This record gives sequence, C-alpha cells and structure tokens, in this order.
Amino acid sequence: MVDLRLYALLDPERAGGATLGGLAQAVADGGATLVQLRDKLGSTRQLVAQARDLKTVLAPWSIPLLVNDRVDVALAAAADGVHVGQDDIEPEDARRLLGPGPIIGLSVKTVAQAQAVPVGVVDYVCIGGVFATASKHNPEPPVGIDGLKSILTVIRRRAPRLPIGAIAGIDATNAAAVMAAGVDGIAVISALSLAADVSGAARTLRGIVDAGLRTGR
Repeated sequence: MVDLRLYALLDPERAGGATLGGLAQAVADGGATLVQLRDKLGSTRQLVAQARDLKTVLAPWSIPLLVNDRVDVALAAAADGVHVGQDDIEPEDARRLLGPGPIIGLSVKTVAQAQAVPVGVVDYVCIGGVFATASKHNPEPPVGIDGLKSILTVIRRRAPRLPIGAIAGIDATNAAAVMAAGVDGIAVISALSLAADVSGAARTLRGIVDAGLRTGR
C-alpha cells in the first residue's frame, strides 16, 4: 500500500536555488513518505542522473522515488515507479512496460476521469488541482474542497482501499481542510521546496496530516 501522507514533488524550476538532493534530504528529515522527481525541461540523461542521485539520498529512509511521466527514465534509474497525468502515457501501457511491481500513480481532475480510473492498474490517485498554484500551468479552475469531495466519492465507491491524495496549492493554512475531505495524504511542491526551513515545513505538514488521520478526517 502506497503511503501518501506527505508526498513531496521536487522540480528544479521550483527549487528556490537549492539542489534536488538537498531538498530530498530535507523533506525526508521532515517526514515525507513519498518523493517524485518532476522535471519537464531536463534532458533524458539529466533526468536519469537526477533520479539516481535522489534514490541514493532517499535510501536511508526507504522512501520510494517516483518519476513524473517518464517510464524510460524510471526504468533506467531503477526508480520505484512513475506518476502519470491525463495527457501522459496510459497507465495500462506504463504497467506493461514496468511490470507488476513498480508504483503507478495517476492524476485525476474531474468526476468523469474518476469514473474512468483503471483501479486494477494504478496504485494510487492524486486529485487536483484543489487550489490555485503557480507551480504548474493549469487552464482549468481549481476544484476546491467541494470538488475534491465529489471526485473522492466516485473513486472510493469504485475502489474503497485505493490510496487517494490531493494536490495543488496545499500548505499549512489549508492542509487540515483537505484532510477533513477524506483523502489519505497531500502532495506538495512550493510549500516545501520554497520554504525557508524545508524540514520544518515538512514536519508541520506531516503533523497536520497525521492529526487529520487520527481524528478520522
């Protein structure tokens, strides 16, 4: 079962001048449970090297590393899996390439997409964008808490045990409300990587998530 409690997305475009390896160590120290390498601009060789470096950094914590979209990079770097969006490779094709073991995550933004999730193929789903975010161009409006609940309900009905996270614009001011909607965790970029104290920010967010899970959301 994938642990989505604090899912840290690392992107060199949102690193605030820090190295991805340094950010990985900081979020791991603060309680991250899953890490994703997201780099839309790097070359394939750069991505493979980055992924290998992050795997080494995260190894002492046994935190899985996923690669955004790039199945080839995940295979070359022996990453733990991939995360794909609605315009990326189909989850079924990713599974055929990766085999049965690696993690495959999927982004879902609408009720229709939730109804089409291949629940027997993916290992988790992330719903969003929940709030507005500067870390990714998204022409569609945020779904908000109400939209999150609606999409979540559809997926839970189809796959009650599938881990479900929320993404986009989540920080310490709204994480409790997101958890109260019923998700299993949060995916965070800027609120971690651009924080003055990355480990402290991770610790705070992890505390909010754990508190939400303890109270039954």
